Amino acid sequence: MKAFPEDSQLIDLFWDRDEAAISGCHEKYGSRLRRISLNIVADRRDCEECLNDTYLNAWNSIPPQKPCCLFAYLGRIIRNLSFNVLEKRQAQKRGGGVLILELTDCLPAPAAVEDEIDGMELTAALARWLTGLPRHERILFLRRYWYGDSLKALSEAGHIPERRLSGLLFRLRKSLRTFLEKEGIVI
Repeated sequence: MKAFPEDSQLIDLFWDRDEAAISGCHEKYGSRLRRISLNIVADRRDCEECLNDTYLNAWNSIPPQKPCCLFAYLGRIIRNLSFNVLEKRQAQKRGGGVLILELTDCLPAPAAVEDEIDGMELTAALARWLTGLPRHERILFLRRYWYGDSLKALSEAGHIPERRLSGLLFRLRKSLRTFLEKEGIVI
């Protein structure tokens, strides 16, 4: 098994403006990032464009940014880029929906997160909520809403009927909404 460079080494390469940072990120995280994007855009060409743009955005933002978790940083970039591609495509087609819209009733609207401090508070609250979940529920939630896995894929992987899984995800979203309201985060 091939040993991948540590995140701190890759970040140091970015800071040194060494292009090996990009190839190292691609080697270590490329397949996982591709999966995130492909689950959102469902088109290989758009996915590859998002992946390349992710590396470009990382190159342009590190420095000054120094992420503590490189995969999460790259994952956030590729998700945002993928949703932008999807939004443009849907604006052209005037239709469609996205699984992440399932979360709109339990997360604040983007306009409600007015500055970086509010975003950090939301992130910390989400982390606390996720930490309080049983491991299998946390994994299901993240696979569905971070990686964008389909209900069918989750059902097959977890050997859970889709209807039961759908109900579980509904209860998790409801739990998240209640938790955020108790934390004082306006939805």
